[in-house]
Formats: sequence, C-alpha cells, structure tokens
Amino acid sequence: MNFPNLLTILRIFFVPLLVAALVQQNLRLSIAGLRASNVTFALLIFLAAALTDLLDGYLARKWGQITTVGTLLDPIADKLLISAALIALVQVGFVPAWIVILIIAREFAVSGLRSIAASVGYTIRASELGKTKMVMQVAGVALIMLSIHRPWLRQFAMWWMWAVVAFTMISALDYFRKFWRKVDYDVKNRRRSELLRDQPQADLTARSTVGEK
Repeated sequence: MNFPNLLTILRIFFVPLLVAALVQQNLRLSIAGLRASNVTFALLIFLAAALTDLLDGYLARKWGQITTVGTLLDPIADKLLISAALIALVQVGFVPAWIVILIIAREFAVSGLRSIAASVGYTIRASELGKTKMVMQVAGVALIMLSIHRPWLRQFAMWWMWAVVAFTMISALDYFRKFWRKVDYDVKNRRRSELLRDQPQADLTARSTVGEK
C-alpha cells in the first residue's frame, strides 16, 4: 500500500464525516476561539477530500506508483465523495433532486461501461473531459455550501450546477463513444478471428464428406 493509495482511501473515509456535518444543522464548533457552523465544517472536510484527489494522482505519477488498485479506487472515491455531498445537500433542501439524479445516474452508467470494458481487457481511463467534470462538480458543491449562509450567492451557485449537469452529460457521451469504438471493434475482431480459425476445420470436414461419397 503506497502513499497515493492511502490518500485515496482517506478520501473515502471523509465521506461519512462530510454527510454527518451537513445533516447536523444544529452543530456548532469552536476552534481557537473561532466559531464555525456545521456547513463551514462540512466545507472544510469536502475541500480537504478534494485536495487528496489532486495529490494522489500527482504523487502516483511523480513517484511512478500508479497501481491497478489505485486506478480502480480513485474514480470510486470521487463518485462517493460527490454523490454523498449532493445527496446530503438534497436532504437539507439546497439542491434540486433531479440534478443529483442525473449526475449519479451518469456515474453509474460510466462505471458500468468501465466494468464491461475491463471484462474484455480494455481499460477506459479518465479523459480530460472527465477530469474537468470532476473539477466543476467540486466547485459546484463548494459554491452551494457557501451559498447556504450567503443568499446573494445562491443564484450563481445554481447556474453553476446547471452547467455541471450539462458538462456531466457531455463527458458521459464521450465515454460511450470510446466504449463503442473500442470494445465493439474488439468484439468484431475476435469473432472474425474465431471464424477464420474455424474455417479450415470446416473445409477439412467438407472434403472428408465428399471423399466418402
């Protein structure tokens, strides 16, 4: 277990803390004489978790510690973080449920594509669109949290979330395009190879039948 993978696992452990902080609306914390509401505490947790997302990928590439476990866990940790934050924000009434449904449905769909692709030996890596989508989602969730106690920011935060939904759908279409182009092509090639391999045996059987006649 290397350090980048530990950061990814840490991001997963941030999820229940984030949800607990968001839904406990009467929570008040005092640190070094400074009072913080539950939303402020949740925002700090969320940003710390998002920071681990930047660090684990950067350190894994810099130190040459890219592993299969890390490649699989990283998108799962991202999806858990964003999904948990959005669902908690729906519960406290600051994000429309339809936005969250579309975003989470996209994550399930892309995860399904990744699983199917992996079963045929093809890895769908995160694209630039996917990485940009994650940055926009993090910014959107942070803006929504900030707007809870700042009504003047609420409309801008919602506009940003609508943009997040649009970009999320665009990145999903990009994953579908990659899936069909690569996996469907590989399946056709495999079937063609199987037909070519079986053809000599079929010809031999046909000749034997003719000879017996």
